[in-house]
Amino acid sequence: MPKIRVLVVDDAVVMRKLISEALSRDVEIEVVGVAANGRIALQKVPQLNPDLITLDIEMPEMDGLETLRELRQAHPKLPVIMFSTLTTRAATATLDALSLGAVDYVAKPANVGSVTECIDRLQGDLVAKIKVHCRHLFRQTPPPSAIVPQVSLAAPARVASRVPGGLPGLPEVVCIATSTGGPNALAELFRGFPGGFHLPLLIVQHMPPLFTAMLAERLNKLGSVKFYEGAEGQTVQPGQAYIAPGGKHMEIRRSAARVVLHLQEEAPENSCRPAADVLFRSAVSVYGGNILGVVMTGMGQDGLRGCEMIRERGGHVVVQDEPSSVVWGMPGSVAQAGFADKIVPLDQIAGEIVRRTRYLQPAIHT
Repeated sequence: MPKIRVLVVDDAVVMRKLISEALSRDVEIEVVGVAANGRIALQKVPQLNPDLITLDIEMPEMDGLETLRELRQAHPKLPVIMFSTLTTRAATATLDALSLGAVDYVAKPANVGSVTECIDRLQGDLVAKIKVHCRHLFRQTPPPSAIVPQVSLAAPARVASRVPGGLPGLPEVVCIATSTGGPNALAELFRGFPGGFHLPLLIVQHMPPLFTAMLAERLNKLGSVKFYEGAEGQTVQPGQAYIAPGGKHMEIRRSAARVVLHLQEEAPENSCRPAADVLFRSAVSVYGGNILGVVMTGMGQDGLRGCEMIRERGGHVVVQDEPSSVVWGMPGSVAQAGFADKIVPLDQIAGEIVRRTRYLQPAIHT
């Protein structure tokens, strides 16, 4: 069986060694070369023919963004995973890289006690992503945590049981979950979003601290909806969007006549903090079944249990289809479980949200 050939690009000798050691622990991955900057990396690509590149953002001579632009011209389909420090500047550059065609990113370990812990964290963060983005090289499916089995859309899906009394009224809130591929997917979703949308939008995008603030800032430039990185006690307002801050779970609670955000740092769920299941669960406690859940591209199964709760209370769930997803793990798991009312391409999700929040009648369920 062939191994996944990886080229590691980083200006720091120590980081190159740590990444190489972490990847070499996996029998399905081979580090075929290293490079200290983008210029050297571009020279090595045709020589080494890697299946994937890990690319540092901040490097001398030719940084990660410049290197990525050059790579996309000569090798448009070569997967690139960016390495970023947890700084505002790096977060901005990482989002730039994703818009330029990088498939994913990993935050460099910070405040790690030992070399062994650093390697362990790198392996945990990086190996699964490499295998997902190189899954086309293998016949076997990736680990269940990354990708779910194929779903036959022609076959009737198993439908979650619903509470007695039929369907509730129109949705009062939209809850969105996404991960790998999410920043670009959210940009496309809200680029086509109508102005004057009348419901609050609560969003979980799996990202580290600082990155979510930069994401909210970028999405604000689209102009269709006002975005905030969620803050403790913030009142949830109609027509505004709140992104769970990196490193914190975001919940909602009723406070007198208001609905407010609550942030907490309890244990990760589905290996994630923020986690969509935490948000969805709290939304059900506040709005019952008057919820539209949306699950978009991402690894793993975060959001699955939350969608089950939404459906059991009579709410509705829309998921992104496989062809338009970078990774069909999160939406695929919901579809496979039979909790999706509709499976649609990314470019149709905005229209589906509008239709279901404005025009869906209580007696209609498709």
